[in-house]
Amino acid sequence: MTASPFHLGWFCNGTSVPAWAQPFSGSIGDDWQDAQIFVDLARAMERAKFDYVLIEDNTFVGDRYGDSMEVYLKYAMQAPRQDPMIVATLLAQATERLGIVATAGTFAYHPYLLARMAGTLDQLSKGRFGVNVVTGTSDRALQNYGHDGMDEHDSRYDVAEDFVRAMTALFDTWEPGAVVADRRTATFADHTKVRYADHRGSHFSTRGPLNSGPSPQGRPVISQAGGSPRGIAFAAQHADTIVAIHSSPEKARDYRERVRDAAAAAGRDPDDVKVLFGVWPIVGSSEAEARQRADERVQLAMDNIDIPLATMSKSTDIDFSTVPLDTPLGELDLATNGTQNFALYRDRNATLTLRQAVAKEAGGAGPSLVGSVEQVADQLEAFADVSGGDGFLIGTNGVTRRFIAEVCDGLVPELQARGLTRTEYDHEHLRDNLRAF
Repeated sequence: MTASPFHLGWFCNGTSVPAWAQPFSGSIGDDWQDAQIFVDLARAMERAKFDYVLIEDNTFVGDRYGDSMEVYLKYAMQAPRQDPMIVATLLAQATERLGIVATAGTFAYHPYLLARMAGTLDQLSKGRFGVNVVTGTSDRALQNYGHDGMDEHDSRYDVAEDFVRAMTALFDTWEPGAVVADRRTATFADHTKVRYADHRGSHFSTRGPLNSGPSPQGRPVISQAGGSPRGIAFAAQHADTIVAIHSSPEKARDYRERVRDAAAAAGRDPDDVKVLFGVWPIVGSSEAEARQRADERVQLAMDNIDIPLATMSKSTDIDFSTVPLDTPLGELDLATNGTQNFALYRDRNATLTLRQAVAKEAGGAGPSLVGSVEQVADQLEAFADVSGGDGFLIGTNGVTRRFIAEVCDGLVPELQARGLTRTEYDHEHLRDNLRAF
C-alpha cells in the first residue's frame, strides 16, 4: 500500500446540543449553551495536526417528519443550534494553526455581508478561516429568509455561482501590498491599490471595495460538497477543498477523477482541489469491543428508528413517516428537490428495505470503519490507496470527549507513525497547509 500522506479534517455536525442522552455525553444536556466542548475538540484536533474543522449548519427547526417538530425537539436534533460564524471566533481564539471552516448558505447572506464576515475571521485567525458554501436542502430554511421555497437544484448552483463571483470580486478589491503602514509618511494604505468591485451579476450586485481590508490568504478558503454534475462543476471551479461521501474506495476514486477532470477543464491545477472523504469510524481498544459498540449503535437506531428517519426527512424534505419500512428502496418512487446525496443513498441501498438501510448505515455515512486503532488505520490506508483521495473528514453521530480522545489520541498517532498524516504544520495559512502535499 502507498505511504503517501493524506489530510485530515473534522466534520462537526453543527454547534448544537451534541450527543444528547447518549453514553459518555457528560453534562452536555445541562451545559448546551456553553461551547467549551467544541473548544476542547478544536484544541485536540490541533494537537493531532488536523488541517481543519468544518462546522456544518442549517438554519431551521425540523418539522418534516410527521409534519411535527416533536421528534426534532425531543431528541435535540440539530436544534437548538448556534451560529457557526460566532462559534468559529471562539475556536480561532483557542487555537493557533488549525483551520476553521464555517458553513454559510447563499440564500442566507448577501455576498458583501459574508465577504466582510469571512474576511474579518480570516484576519482574526491570521489566515486560517474558510467558508463552506451551501445552496440549501430544504424549503423550510429558505422560508426563514422570506422566500417561498427553494429553486430547482441546478438553478440554486447558478445563484451560488454568482454569489461566489461577487465575493471573489470583493476580496480582490485589495491588491497585495495595499497596506503599507508607513509611519514616516503617515500612510496606512495605498489608495491606488484598492479598487471597486463593481460586480453586477444575474442575482447579486455589489459596489465595493470591502471595507474590512485585505484577507491574509488573499481570499478565505472555500469548501463545497457538490455531488451532482452541476455541483461538481461548481466545486471544481471555486473550491479549495471538497467534501464527499462514498461507501467504497472505487466509487470514491471515480468521484475524485470527475472532480479533477472538471478542475482541469476550468483551467485550474487539479492538485489545488483537495477531496476529503467523509468517514464515521468506531475505534475500540480491541476489535471485539469496537464490534460490540457498532452492534449497540445499530440496535439503538432500530429501537429509536424515528430519529434516523427524521434526520433523513430534514435533509431530503421527504416525510419518511409515510414511507413503508419494509419495501425495497428501489421500488419506492421517492423524489426530492433537496440534497442530491439522497439519490446516492437510494442507489447504494436499492435492494434493501428502508428499515434495513437504516440499520446498515446506523454507524454513519461512508465506508464501514470498525476495529482497533491498528485495524481502523489499516482500513483508512487501504481506502486511500485505492481512492487516491486527498484525505478524510472524520465525523460521528454525536460528539463526546471520549470519541475525540479515541481519534485524536488513539487513531491519529498510529497514522502519524505510519507516515500517513502530518506531525507538524507546514505553514501558517490554511490554504498553504492544504496544498503542502
